[in-house]
Amino acid sequence: MLKVTVELWPGGRESGSRVLATAKIGRVKNGALADYKVELHEDVQGEIGAATLHDYPRCASTIWDLVARAVAVALTGKEELPPRPQELDVPIHAVGNTSYVRLREIPEPARSLFQKRIAFSTRPLIDEDPEPMDCAYAWDWRDFLDGGR
Repeated sequence: MLKVTVELWPGGRESGSRVLATAKIGRVKNGALADYKVELHEDVQGEIGAATLHDYPRCASTIWDLVARAVAVALTGKEELPPRPQELDVPIHAVGNTSYVRLREIPEPARSLFQKRIAFSTRPLIDEDPEPMDCAYAWDWRDFLDGGR
């Protein structure tokens, strides 16, 4: 079995590193054309996908070709990459001098990751919003998008 691990190394240093995602790729049928089962997991989302890569020509390319195709099959069901994700377009709202985002308007998986990053941050209480406790400061959102959180 292969286990591919994606780690974050803050500032390029191994100390303080943490695992963001793993892929497990196991051969389930031997032969010149082998089958591989793949399971993708992320720290925040849990299981992302699972599938089988059928009739892969062993030893015909690099291990990275196998990894790329296995990941693609688990994500899309086919040996092709999904469309490139679009930039997150989350509206910024304002009440008086307070700019904020609504957490419910942030698509997953960004919402869960952002909520985890602001868990101990101050958040605004926007009385005018239909869900006043579901808001975060716009600067925290921008910092998150810029990689600062």
